[in-house]
Amino acid sequence: MLVAGPAIAVVTLVSALLATRSAGVPLRDPGDVAASRLEFAALVVATLIVVDILVRARRRCAGALPSRDAIRAAVRERWTPARLGAVAIALVSFYVTYLAYRNLKSVVPLLRPDDIFDTQLGGIDRSLFAGNDPAELLHSLLGMGVAAHALSGIYMLFFLFIPVCLALSLVFSADLRVGLFLTAALSLNWAIGAASYLLLPSLGPIYADPATFAALPDTQVSDLQVSLIDHRAEFLSDPEAAGAAQSIGAFASLHTAILFTAAVATHLLALGRVFKVTAWALTGLTVLATIYFGWHYLLDDVAGVAIAVAALALARVLTGIDLGAARRGQRVSAPAPEPA
Repeated sequence: MLVAGPAIAVVTLVSALLATRSAGVPLRDPGDVAASRLEFAALVVATLIVVDILVRARRRCAGALPSRDAIRAAVRERWTPARLGAVAIALVSFYVTYLAYRNLKSVVPLLRPDDIFDTQLGGIDRSLFAGNDPAELLHSLLGMGVAAHALSGIYMLFFLFIPVCLALSLVFSADLRVGLFLTAALSLNWAIGAASYLLLPSLGPIYADPATFAALPDTQVSDLQVSLIDHRAEFLSDPEAAGAAQSIGAFASLHTAILFTAAVATHLLALGRVFKVTAWALTGLTVLATIYFGWHYLLDDVAGVAIAVAALALARVLTGIDLGAARRGQRVSAPAPEPA
């Protein structure tokens, strides 16, 4: 169970080392993105661990504030060195995998410089919608005012969702195996997703046909899209420059893959209704946003769903988790209050 995350990280990292070497660029973390996101996730985990300890200690006391003895007992009950070590290993492994993913995605245009499949992917979209562009249909249906700002906010929530999802699963799962399983599944999305970028290199509708999206208002999403195309141009002009990297790749949608993974996991692990509704609502709205803003073609989102299913299945094999036992473990009630 504990080895699954590191194993995924090692395989993905070795793949990234081979790919970057073949492309003639070093393995790197431009802007310290992976490192900074690991630090933020670790901070969220640490904060939630403190909350968990205080809540458990409070349940042991009759008074308003938990006593020191109750806090010590709560730590001994749940936050043993072994559990803390397992959480740390899972978290570091996830972000090592993410670092490798970023490098694999970055070198796609160097490994396949003459292959761009936007024309084919766009053609499939229009054939599915009777010759219409699905993004234009959404612009007409939803408008390009309030909807644009709302969907932009939803889309950007993804970057907060990942560390919060990891932290909640690793800290509050009644059975730590649940957190390790979900972390492994999310990590596998990065690994499989990196392979998909090499399979069908593409930029996405916003870059292949920018005129379709020119009337959209300025949002956080539009700022990000401009930033990414600028970084891509800088990278392609000098791939070996310090800090150079590109992060554009349409097929497949990792936003869809990761959110769909989390949404399905709420059912596999018998989580509460609030978690299920929230996960599915966020998944559906994010998929809508990927089309609305031109990040992805419809086939990219379909491929994202396929990646999620594959990641969950492979994570189950790698971790050896008994999902039935995990579901029962999630229903274990909290210990009854007792005198400090």
